Amino acid sequence: MLKVKIINKSKHPLPRYATPQSAGMDLRANIEEPITMSPLERRLIPTGLYMALPAGFEAQVRPRSGFALKQGVTVLNTPGTIDADYRGEIGVILINLSSESVTVQDGDRIAQLVIARHEQAEWETVEVLDETERGEGGFGHSGRS
Repeated sequence: MLKVKIINKSKHPLPRYATPQSAGMDLRANIEEPITMSPLERRLIPTGLYMALPAGFEAQVRPRSGFALKQGVTVLNTPGTIDADYRGEIGVILINLSSESVTVQDGDRIAQLVIARHEQAEWETVEVLDETERGEGGFGHSGRS
């Protein structure tokens, strides 16, 4: 189990996994008063959480499928990346893609957080790339007969 240092300045419990095999933990809105979002409006919603990830890890902020399906609200920069050296408050950029106003209440589960290992790349400039079966086939070209 990966240990991650966290400060919780919110009024809510720490995020947790809902089931033993969940990949993500729900993030909750930590707001003083409800926020009503008009159609196509975007807002940065605070969570009251601050963390220190170990080097080689990132936290991905992703939409919650139920919030997206039922309310039409999603995370705008999906997935949002929290780098291991970031120490500020975790905020979630939401956008209301529905045709009606949506109100976010304090404590609402607004997104999910997935902790993932990552690598950093070092570029190696070459003149030619190795050949593959796919080659230069773009969008929609993989997996077709």
